[in-house]
Order: sequence, then structure tokens, then C-alpha cells
Amino acid sequence: MKACGKEITVSGKVVHIARLDAEKYIFVDDPESIIDALRASQQRIDLFTFLQRVNETLPKYPYPMERDNFAVLSISTFDHWWTKQVDAKTRNMVRKAEKKSVILRDVCLDDSLAHGIWRIYNESSVRQGRLFPHYGKDQNAVYREAATYLERSQFIGAFLDDELIGFIKLVWDESRTQVGLMNIMSLIQHRDKAPNNALLAAAVRFCVSRRISSLVYANFSYGKKQGDSLSVFKHNNGFRQVDVPRYYIPLTRRGVLALRLGLHHRFVDRLPESVAAKLRAYREAWYNRRLNSAEAL
Repeated sequence: MKACGKEITVSGKVVHIARLDAEKYIFVDDPESIIDALRASQQRIDLFTFLQRVNETLPKYPYPMERDNFAVLSISTFDHWWTKQVDAKTRNMVRKAEKKSVILRDVCLDDSLAHGIWRIYNESSVRQGRLFPHYGKDQNAVYREAATYLERSQFIGAFLDDELIGFIKLVWDESRTQVGLMNIMSLIQHRDKAPNNALLAAAVRFCVSRRISSLVYANFSYGKKQGDSLSVFKHNNGFRQVDVPRYYIPLTRRGVLALRLGLHHRFVDRLPESVAAKLRAYREAWYNRRLNSAEAL
């Protein structure tokens, strides 16, 4: 659905929660207008939630609020990032990609790029210990998903002998004050060539060239979850946690009750971290066994 020209998604079976379709890349500047539009819609919406930008860490609005976070790389110059914000190991990874003949270049979304992304998505059904949601999609579906927000996007490809082995999609917000990493992914079989490190360095150069001061890579932390390989990658590349307000506005009596009881959070987020960590480890082992069994056939 749409409200005030912005795409809105609604999730939840018991408590229906609305948010911007790409809330980490597009932001709310006039919340009252969107709230009025959601109240007037025919669809039942219990809560509306939205975030502030990374440079707006103090609350601006009088709505019920909690703290959320971004993984943010503050950017001034490429040399400052290279010499002050990352260590020797990270610099060596970027150099490794160059030594392995990985070539980076800006690319436009077309059938060739969509096919390359499709190959990356369909290399493995499991990534980072969980089922990969893009696995099994056809090329048309991959193209449609990659084509979102094209008017404010830039794709950068990592190539080896003209083969796409990795890509990054950058999306900037309306104010052009921050760029979000909407996607960064590479072929597992070429992980030894460090394409993701090279792509991240290219993203820094992109921000510097356009005088954008913040590169955002989703969340730095997720609830009570402790660090994993992805958070280590973010930290090693200079990203730091920035806390921002997240607002929850009840639109129905059910929304008021849900907010009061904490039902706007997922059940897994309410579990003790010791329990959640064991469940994640079990899930990872289960999917890895399934993957290994499938490869052995």
C-alpha cells in the first residue's frame, strides 16, 4: 500500500505493524500526514513505526520511542578511512583482491547484471548458517527486486575475467546525507579473493566522490544477539554503532495494548540471549547438515 507517496509494508498476524518499505534508506519527514493516511486506510493497522536518520540521534517527535541502531561508517576522505579507520589486515584484504585480478567497475542494471546476481544467489541455499531467502528465485524475480529505487541507486560489480563474482547496491536517501548498503554479496567459491572487502572500499570511494558523510550497513547489533562474522566484518571496515530513535505509534486499541505488553517485538527477541544463541547454533548445524547431504547426492 501507499501513504503520502511512500510504499508501506504491513507485517504481523496478530499485531499488524506498518513501516516504510525501505525504512533504512527512506525516511519520514512528515509523520502526521502518514499517520492520518494510515488511519484512513481500509486496511487494519495497529502500529506504525519509523526511524530517524543517522545524523538525528536526539528525539524529534513526541511519540512512544525506543532505541534502534545503525552500523555507520563516518566518511571524510578515502585516505582517512584507509589509514585511520581500518587496520593492516583489512588493507591487506583489499590489496589481495587486486593481486587476484579482481576488477571493480560501476554497472547498470540490465539482463547481464541480473543474470550475474542470479548466479550468486543460486550458488548455495544456506548462507551464514541460515536458509538464504533469494535461493531458487528465477532471473525475472531477481531483476524486479534489484530494480527497486533505481533513481537513487548505484551498482558496483566485482569481476574476474569478465565474470561477475560479487556486487554491491548502494542507495542514498532523499537528503543525500547518507548512503545505505542495500546489498553486498559475492560467490562463496571466490571468497579467497576478498571481493567483499574490495567492494566496500569502492563504496567508500563512491561516498567521497559525492561528498556523502555516512555509509550505513543495516544494523550494527540485533537485539541481544552477540557479535558474529558479519558484525566483525563491519567493525574491521570501520563501522560503528549509532543509536537513533525508533517510534511506535498505536493506531488501534490493539496497538495500544501490544505496545504496553511488548508484543511489537518478535518472540525470539524476548528470549534470553543464552537461549537464543543455542537455538541459532542448532539452526546453523541443521542447515549445514542438510546442505552437506544435498551436495553428497
